Amino acid sequence: MTTKARLLAVTIDCPEPKKLAAFYHEITGWEIQYSEDEYAAIGDGTNSIYFGRVLDRKPVVWPSPDKQFHLDFRVPDVERAVAEYVALGATKPEFQPGVTADGVGWIVLQDPAGHLFCVCPEKS
Repeated sequence: MTTKARLLAVTIDCPEPKKLAAFYHEITGWEIQYSEDEYAAIGDGTNSIYFGRVLDRKPVVWPSPDKQFHLDFRVPDVERAVAEYVALGATKPEFQPGVTADGVGWIVLQDPAGHLFCVCPEKS
């Protein structure tokens, strides 16, 4: 039988860990657990996101096959959340695969370091 592992955290490479931790702290409300130039962390007591400094990391172009991961977040009002997150430093790529003709779906954003994340509606 294989030893089962519990996920400790997801670590995201970025040029400015403190800045990215502050951004995700704002959109999740998770506590900033650690914040230094080389490393930062946020968490809610169960889940954590770590941020490690990689100065020459280059953001992916969206859409492209270079995307390695993305985060998904549920919110009660997608349009409002997108506006708030853009005001905090996120960008909204032109290509949006999750939006239907009636505007229902999710919105793809890029955080200030260029990582993709989706803003998804609450389950109905």
